[in-house]
Amino acid sequence: MFLTKQNLKTASKLGVALVVTAGLSACATYKDEFATINSRLDNLDTKVQGAAQSAESANQSAQQANQRLDAIEGRVQRLETAPRRTPRG
Repeated sequence: MFLTKQNLKTASKLGVALVVTAGLSACATYKDEFATINSRLDNLDTKVQGAAQSAESANQSAQQANQRLDAIEGRVQRLETAPRRTPRG
């Protein structure tokens, strides 16, 4: 019986060692996958920031164009509502 208890202890230690080894090897695999995913996320973040800057620039240009239109709108309305001049001659 002494030999059987010793064999059980050895077998349980071996089982624990196998589980730990499998767990650590899985962590290494996940570590590589996380690194790949993080790299992709960084690339996407860079693209999103570039798109946001482009959108902000386009928004500013549109606001400037609207201000110029507002500036000439009054003149256009005055010209449209002004009485017609009679031609000379």
